[in-house]
Amino acid sequence: MIVEHALLHVIPHRTDEFEAAFAAATSIISSMPGFVNLTLSRGIEQPHVYLLLVEWERLEDHTEGFRKSDEYQEWKTLLHHFYEPFPVVSHFDPMEDA
Repeated sequence: MIVEHALLHVIPHRTDEFEAAFAAATSIISSMPGFVNLTLSRGIEQPHVYLLLVEWERLEDHTEGFRKSDEYQEWKTLLHHFYEPFPVVSHFDPMEDA
């Protein structure tokens, strides 16, 4: 399993719209092969910054399967216009013994 990490800087006056759009977009990503789970957390000090963590079975499930799919285009249409700046996505390999 891998964990995708992204800090989403949402345009401050659009957080309510973003949260509604994200709720709709969740069904898109959760239907993808290799998807395991996701969590979205809102910042306390900066309430317009969200932490997105998505668990995938394999890195390729995200980078190849989701990112190159028609479903990703729907996700992008729903969400990408809320970000300023655009998020940097990183991937992590959980350490089971830690």
